[in-house]
Amino acid sequence: MSRTLEREEPNYFGAGPALLPTSVLQQAAYDLITYETEAIGIGEISHRSKPAIKVIDDTKDNIKTLYSIPDTHEVFFMQGGGTTGFSSIAYNLIANFAKKTGKKGKAAYAITGSWSKKSAEEAERLGFDVDIVVNTKPTKFSTIPPYSEWKPIDKENTAYLYVCDNETVHGVEFKDTPSQDYLPDGVELVADMSSNVLSKKIDVSKYGLIMAGAQKNIGLAGLTIYIIKKSLLEQATDAELRAMNIPVVPIAFHYPTVVSNNSAYNTIPIFTCHILKLVTDKLIEQGGIDAIEKVNAEKAEILYNALQAYPEFYSLPVTDANARSRMNVVFRLPSEELEAKFVKEAAAKKLTGLKGHRSVGGMRASIYNAVSLKSVQLLVDFVNEFAKANA
Repeated sequence: MSRTLEREEPNYFGAGPALLPTSVLQQAAYDLITYETEAIGIGEISHRSKPAIKVIDDTKDNIKTLYSIPDTHEVFFMQGGGTTGFSSIAYNLIANFAKKTGKKGKAAYAITGSWSKKSAEEAERLGFDVDIVVNTKPTKFSTIPPYSEWKPIDKENTAYLYVCDNETVHGVEFKDTPSQDYLPDGVELVADMSSNVLSKKIDVSKYGLIMAGAQKNIGLAGLTIYIIKKSLLEQATDAELRAMNIPVVPIAFHYPTVVSNNSAYNTIPIFTCHILKLVTDKLIEQGGIDAIEKVNAEKAEILYNALQAYPEFYSLPVTDANARSRMNVVFRLPSEELEAKFVKEAAAKKLTGLKGHRSVGGMRASIYNAVSLKSVQLLVDFVNEFAKANA
């Protein structure tokens, strides 16, 4: 069978690994064979060679440009995904708190879905003191309560507040950041943005650390983006940490080491980084964050409006409209049989990746950056057709 780099544009709504622009994949395919003036491909070059360093630097610069990142913050990359981040965040930020205060300290966690829950559990498993300031599991993660209803943060002993900015499984998303009325000075805001990174405008200066696995919205699996306040790279020594009974971070996850080696202390997956560079190149060409946020808002609006037009047929588990995700639209049908039929008939129309996460069932349409407005409109048309035929 003959092979080609051309493909029919997919209408794919999978949650991750997710859709990538066809033009990016086509360029990456050529670069995998031979990269620029090299006689070998991008995946074969040394991670410390000049071409590889340029890929890393260009990707960092693109992210800095897209997010208007201030000089107070640094961008770096590490192997792994969000789950690796759950561990590395706790190790590194508690080590920074120990440097500043001489105390072990604790970490505050907001549990608003399955991923923030897993992150809190991992920090506790590693031996850190975890303080849960809000937990929406009793409401089946259907809302994000106002900060006035959260448990107050212990200012003197808390290193950071961790939030998952967008919960991929349960479809809730933060629309703001805590004010100083809730988040005290000196307590760093840490956000997992794995599934909404580069999808909307944010004020990076409000965050101590942003972590984002690339594969849900802007890249391939295997690489995680970190945007960190430079002052958080100051850490207690290993000896000081042991004296305070604080776990010592594994060297591959030690932020100061990774940053001082320009993300190449160990072998960075450079092909994955190159994909991220190509994607961010394209986002800049498309007009940057302002432009992509506008399209993302329209995609979410038309899909939610279609679902809400049939309230007796489609139900939205996220009951708080202000907390509904623009990236992961979750919904249910009256029965599992109808849900199976929905998936089957959607696939026949080449609308795929719509089955919900195995832990919650139902439907989930992930409408990430690379999912076009045209694809979402086709899904909206099917949502309307299916309701009229089956309600």
